[in-house]
Amino acid sequence: MVKRHIDLSATDRKYLEGLTDKGQLRSRVFQRSTGLLELDRGKSLEAAATTLGVSRVTVARWRDSYRQKGLKCLEDAPRSGRPIKIDGQQRARITALACSRAPAGYARWNLWLLAEKMVELGYCGEISHTQVGHILKKTNSSPGKSKPGSSENPPRST
Repeated sequence: MVKRHIDLSATDRKYLEGLTDKGQLRSRVFQRSTGLLELDRGKSLEAAATTLGVSRVTVARWRDSYRQKGLKCLEDAPRSGRPIKIDGQQRARITALACSRAPAGYARWNLWLLAEKMVELGYCGEISHTQVGHILKKTNSSPGKSKPGSSENPPRST
């Protein structure tokens, strides 16, 4: 007699089989789904771990998590971390400020000027020039970046 580490309900089994057949699934969710299906088919923890290339402890954790949470165990738990200090509206203001005319005496904005101006205008309590750089990098508004079709990158003739 084969010892089954978990007994999936028919609906859970069908759902997991549907997930693994999709083809477009995050690898962690795919591994967890496959691991649960393998355990339901009667494979041992070691055999399922070998099949998936993970440790036996990992498969046991998936099994225990399924027993506690059901199919919610497939998704990652929310991660703790530092809360966001700069919200979307503040990010938009930084981008708009960077696209505006530079202050008198300067040819263009630099990260330190932008950070100082954001605090001066009361858009945020504090912000470092590094944070400003990360925000602008994510918006593709880097002033030194050349644009397609500019004279620096002429199109090649074929």
